[in-house]
Formats: sequence, C-alpha cells, structure tokens
Amino acid sequence: MSNFGIVEAEKKTILLVDDVVENLHLLTGLLKDEYRIKIAKNGLKAIEIAKQSPSVDLILMDVIMPEMDGYTACSVLKSEESTAHIPVIFLTSLNEAAQEAKGFDFGGADFISKPFNSQVVKARIRTHLDLQSERNKAETLLRYLLPTTVIKELKSTGKYIPVIHQDTSIMFCDIIDFTSKASAIEPDKLVSELSELFTAFDDIILSYNGLRIKTLGDGYMAATGLDKVEDLNHADNLVHAGLDIINFLNTRNQSNDYIWECRIGIHSGSVMSGVIGKSRCQFDIMGDNVNIAARVENNGNPMKIVITEVTASYLKSHNLILKPLGEYDLKGKGSMNLIEVSRI
Repeated sequence: MSNFGIVEAEKKTILLVDDVVENLHLLTGLLKDEYRIKIAKNGLKAIEIAKQSPSVDLILMDVIMPEMDGYTACSVLKSEESTAHIPVIFLTSLNEAAQEAKGFDFGGADFISKPFNSQVVKARIRTHLDLQSERNKAETLLRYLLPTTVIKELKSTGKYIPVIHQDTSIMFCDIIDFTSKASAIEPDKLVSELSELFTAFDDIILSYNGLRIKTLGDGYMAATGLDKVEDLNHADNLVHAGLDIINFLNTRNQSNDYIWECRIGIHSGSVMSGVIGKSRCQFDIMGDNVNIAARVENNGNPMKIVITEVTASYLKSHNLILKPLGEYDLKGKGSMNLIEVSRI
C-alpha cells in the first residue's frame, strides 16, 4: 500500500560552510559516518550547492566568512523558495545574545558555539533533522489534500479566500455494486480494499497535475485546473488519469481476490473553490458544473469514461477515440450529448 509518497533517505545530507579548513576537517570527521557531507568555504558557494538537486537537508554555517558572511547567506537562502525549507545552524564564537537574536532574524534555526562539543553538535543536528522530517511529512500529506496555491496562502495568511476557476475539469468515479459486494467482506478487509484503491487513484491523479477533492463512501471525486492561473491541458490530463484508473483496476482484477469495476464521468467548466470548516477544514469545489459531472457519471457504463461535449471541446490529445452516445436526460440539468472516450 502507498505511504503517500513519504520516503526517508538512508542518509541525510549536511552542508558544512566554513572558511577555516581545520573546522571543516573536524566536523567532517565527526559526522561522516552518519551523514553525507558537502563542503563550502564561503556563503556564495553554499548558496550554489544548496540550490543543486537533490538539495541538502541541513546546513552548518560559520558566521564570519570572506565574500559573504553566514547571516547574509542565510538570508538569501530563506528568500528563495527552493532553499527556504533548509534548516541553518550557525557556527560561531560570538556568544552575545544580540548576535543570536540577529541570526534568528536572518532565518537561522539554531546556534552552536565554538569550540565545538561533539555531543552538542550531534544532538542539535538530530533535533533539527527530526523536526524537518516531520514538516516534510505534513507537507507531503497536505499536497494530497490541497492545491499548492492553497497551501501557500494558508501558510502566509492563515486563511484561503474563495476563488472562481474558469477552466477546470471535474471527475466523479463510482465503484459499481459496492454496497452488495461489501456485505460479503469483513469490515477490516473492506476498508483495506478501498484504501488501496483510492491511494492508487490519488497517485494517478497527482501524476496528471490533478487533485483528489474528496471521497464519498465508495465514490471518488477529483479535478484538474485548480492549481494554475491557466491550465490548457486540464481536460486531457483528467481523461488520461481516468483511463489509467481503469487500466489499474483491470490489471489488479487479474490477480486480486475481489473484483472491482467503476464508472467515470467528466465535465468541464468553471467552479468555485473554498476551504470549508475550521476545526476540521476541507478544501472543496462548488458550482453547477460539479453537479453536471456527477450526473454524467450516473449515466456512464462499467469501466468506461463518459464526458460531455464541453470536455470534448477542450481535448487536444491525438490518441483518443471519441464515441458519441447520443442525448441523455441528466436529472435536474436537462438533456446533454454524452461521449465515450478510450485510447487508440
């Protein structure tokens, strides 16, 4: 079963920044058995290394260095999105409280005084790496639940102002005959099955720049086009994600004890997004086009994707086959022409 993309590296990478070679040798000898080590002799080189991929996990930075001191280098790192998350521990012989306060103002996470105490150095590093690991786990889980733009706004302002997204595609996916099959399956096994299915769906949706909005029992709702000002491929992305979900189920059914099939309906258009609730908030999308997508799914066929003409008008992929199904009466929404989609 997926672990939501949370993967811990065998060894964390620490960047040592100091213009004194003896200090670099001392720290390298102290830490090399537990961590991967990178070295820089000034702030400019530290910034260059920190921007490389894969990034470092923590920086030990001397304060007083030529060309660019540690405070300035830390300030630059914290001002750039790709490096802002990296904890910086200052190495200094300046023990005045004012100096420590200055370091925290520039974004430092901690101070270690020279001359080094090996146990203190190791303990401080472990503490900040553990904190960073927990933050990374929380960020990863959030990315499964919220668009990046929402995460950034909640972090910076503590709230999310509702937004109207003009170009989106909405998917509803329903497990067929779930209720009748569920009665014959032990509860713990049933929950495990649904969890495995929806986790795989999440991975597929994320790979196409989409987002799972919510699950409704055995129903699954997702959307594309929510995370960018203009996503010109929102319809193609969601259709291909739906086709991959069907392929996943077909493959899984060949070797699994339980056979699951689904219906998928997709419609495109504008929606409004917002964060609902306070103590247990949930990101959600609303609007007439959401309701239409749900009605489209209700009129679909097993292991097929059905879309509206609106969604079809957005499609650009050349490897899709569109099969008109004719006019359907969508409950409460009137008549619409529906189209079945498959890959060549």
